[in-house]
Amino acid sequence: MRSYNVAVLGATGAVGQQMLKCLAEQDFPVGNLKLLASSRSAGKIMQFKGEDVVIEEARDEAFDGMDIVLGAAENNIAERFVPVAREKGAVTVDNSSAYRLDPDVPLVIPEVNPEDVAKHNGIIANPNCATIIGLVAVNPLHKLGGIKRMVVSTYQAASGAGVGGLRELESQMARIAAGEQVEDPKAFAYQLACNLIPQIGGFDEVGYTSEEMKMQNEGRKILHAADLRVNCTCVRVPVMRSHSESITLEFEREVGVEEARAALAAAPGVKLVDDPSALAYPMPLDTTDQDDIFVGRVREDISAEPGRHGLTLWCCGDQIRKGAATNAVQIAKMLAE
Repeated sequence: MRSYNVAVLGATGAVGQQMLKCLAEQDFPVGNLKLLASSRSAGKIMQFKGEDVVIEEARDEAFDGMDIVLGAAENNIAERFVPVAREKGAVTVDNSSAYRLDPDVPLVIPEVNPEDVAKHNGIIANPNCATIIGLVAVNPLHKLGGIKRMVVSTYQAASGAGVGGLRELESQMARIAAGEQVEDPKAFAYQLACNLIPQIGGFDEVGYTSEEMKMQNEGRKILHAADLRVNCTCVRVPVMRSHSESITLEFEREVGVEEARAALAAAPGVKLVDDPSALAYPMPLDTTDQDDIFVGRVREDISAEPGRHGLTLWCCGDQIRKGAATNAVQIAKMLAE
């Protein structure tokens, strides 16, 4: 495999840093590596495979000669530089939401719709973290029964708000442990430690948040299921890393519990952890800093109306890794191969 010149846009953030680790772990054939960030970070040093790499300011000329760009920056930065990278001949795998619903940009989870990578025109979008975690878990069941409807509650870790969210939760927990008052929150609307916040993103006119609509809108595109219906509630929880999701599925055809477990156990990127008698089920602590989506608590939906086919499950996955950085690097490897 030949080497590829790679740029990481937003290299200093939590996802950007994890992308570097994933490139090293997956032995990606990196030739020239550029780490791009804001002018505040330019000149600082980061490590890649034991070597020092100087951070550069993200500017148009920084993309000269690049083959692949891994985007880990906010929407406005992506909208500014991704078209530049494409003009200069690079393919960008972008983790922002700027291009996810663009009909000309494939939205890819390698375990779910790898064939869509070939449809790119210089940009491939990385889905939302909760979408990735949930769809990796349910895709094996979708193949069995055809998912018509999903009712989802997500329990999203502080890592979803980036480095600032992680630091704020750490600070709040330390203050509470010391018997001190928690200062005014900045990364979240309210104190997160010892609390739950049932809002991620802004509300629309009917009361759903932008984060809650991603599961339906992105799920339809990834699964090629235009009629998929999703009712989602997203909650920020005082967990450092790894999102958790409770998912109830309604199928076109009947899917039995044991049939579902067998499909999940054999699915790529999934680890079945489902033995209630031994108190074995997915938890965020167990899924932190690894790439599989753990799935368990698979059971019949006892609330389903007669003639409807439903199952309920619980899943957890590392938001920074498979929910963002790992998925992007997997796509980059598909481009390279």
